[in-house]
Amino acid sequence: MSSVRVVISLKNPFPFGRNSRLPPLKPTPLRNKIPPVLSPLKPTVRTLRASAAAAEMVKAIRVHELGGPEVLKWEDVEIGEPREGEIRVKNKAIGVNFIDVYFRKGVYEAELPFTPGMEAVGVVTAVGPGLTDRKVGDIVAYAGNPMGSYAEEQILPASVAVPVPPAVDYKIAASVLLKGMTANVLLRQCFKVEAGHTILVHGAAGGVGSLLCQWAKALGATVIGTVSSEKKVAQAAEDGCHHVIIYTKEDFVAKVNEITDGKGVNVVYDSVGRDTFQGSLACLMSRGYMVSFGQSSGRPDPVPLSDLAQKSLFLTRPSLMHYTATREELLEAAGEIFANIASGVLRVRINHTYPLSDAACAHADLEARKTSGSIVLMPDS
Repeated sequence: MSSVRVVISLKNPFPFGRNSRLPPLKPTPLRNKIPPVLSPLKPTVRTLRASAAAAEMVKAIRVHELGGPEVLKWEDVEIGEPREGEIRVKNKAIGVNFIDVYFRKGVYEAELPFTPGMEAVGVVTAVGPGLTDRKVGDIVAYAGNPMGSYAEEQILPASVAVPVPPAVDYKIAASVLLKGMTANVLLRQCFKVEAGHTILVHGAAGGVGSLLCQWAKALGATVIGTVSSEKKVAQAAEDGCHHVIIYTKEDFVAKVNEITDGKGVNVVYDSVGRDTFQGSLACLMSRGYMVSFGQSSGRPDPVPLSDLAQKSLFLTRPSLMHYTATREELLEAAGEIFANIASGVLRVRINHTYPLSDAACAHADLEARKTSGSIVLMPDS
């Protein structure tokens, strides 16, 4: 454990201010600085350091260097009391998303060291001064900024927390909020899917893909889904895919052309990236929409604008945070997700549960494509 030596001058007993907080460590430069689906704020769990005031300790996953799942370390971290506009939350369930892998590997930028995780449900244990719309005992969920949900407890801005309806199980809420709001943006805002449309969803058996397929079918669209293995075909079909393609064994472009009689699809939702990107463009009909929202196989190669002109295509790379920037937008998006769960439009599969301390195993399985549906981490205590 490193320590920080603080020299206190008698003339200035509070060199960093009366509520002293040590200056942050110098950030480690990272390789890529592309806009992430969710851009991080500073982590909400503070590392154990010498400080002028005693602090309570909780357990959390920490990343001190970029790399594989083995860089996820189970450590003691310092947590204080919420300030004005903040709440302290004891996490009950934590969602795992592929964006957590991107940050761990350095695909997206974060200041080292950091606590990963961008989705959780927990109980409010303390509220900061001046808050009147939150109280101790509330069950709340959050998805997105700030990063830091892989922890037993965390401090959150009250503005990012949404109430969880009593009818929605907390594990379901933790596994679906980020993915569900992402699906909302993709289906209802980037391109508004309607009855009669034909869509292509890559990763149809994954967390977001499963929700996209269910929701699109309920809207009346014809859904073509791709999966990576035979064992995921049945789930994709159950989740609403009218046609399922194993893209690791079949030429998905040829199959889409066959299914659509050469017309192509109205929109492609692509979270795979490099391995599928060019093929996805080829699957689109004239004036079709290419919605890229992930890159699990790597960053796609640059696309000349002239390539889009051949069929007057539209290309977008959305960020959820731009669609939930206000409190009203956040509450509306979260409310629609919870309502669709309650009505049965969306069914959430939590196929994999791991102890929080075993987050490295969850990441390894996710990257190896051993998982389907949603993954949840459960705090050890």
